[in-house]
Amino acid sequence: MNSLESIRNYVRLTPEIGTAGQPRRDQFEPIANAGFETVINLALPTHPDSIDDEGRLVTELSMNYLHLPVPFDTPKPDHLFQFCALLAALHGRQVFVHCIMNYRVSIFMYHYLRQVLEYSEPRARSPILDCWQIEPQWREILALDAASLNLSRIRTDDNPQAAYARHGYR
Repeated sequence: MNSLESIRNYVRLTPEIGTAGQPRRDQFEPIANAGFETVINLALPTHPDSIDDEGRLVTELSMNYLHLPVPFDTPKPDHLFQFCALLAALHGRQVFVHCIMNYRVSIFMYHYLRQVLEYSEPRARSPILDCWQIEPQWREILALDAASLNLSRIRTDDNPQAAYARHGYR
């Protein structure tokens, strides 16, 4: 039987948010059974471990599916801002966020928890960050501060469009 703990690098960061690497096809049912309402995928669809019809699998299990592909080699601050605005709009809901290894997710979640929800540094830090030899492009994203990201403009009562508008997106 599959459990959440059998999913690659699964970590429950908050009571509402679970993170992981790429689940296998048969692991989406336990995700749904655990009460997750939305799956957010940060992986590129071209990665060999990605699942072509993941959106269909997820929605057939009555969960929402959101795909925000973030290139592993070239992450941008805008990717992080979009992720934080999206997650803020889902605040209070059960959300499962994954990429391929839970690396992208762990850094993005660190910023969301630290700068949007104002968690302490140790509480916002996923244990995945302690076992990953972080590449330079991701060290740069991790080192960004709230002022440079404009994350203070994101509120958990926002919808993504309102946050984008305050950030200067049209």
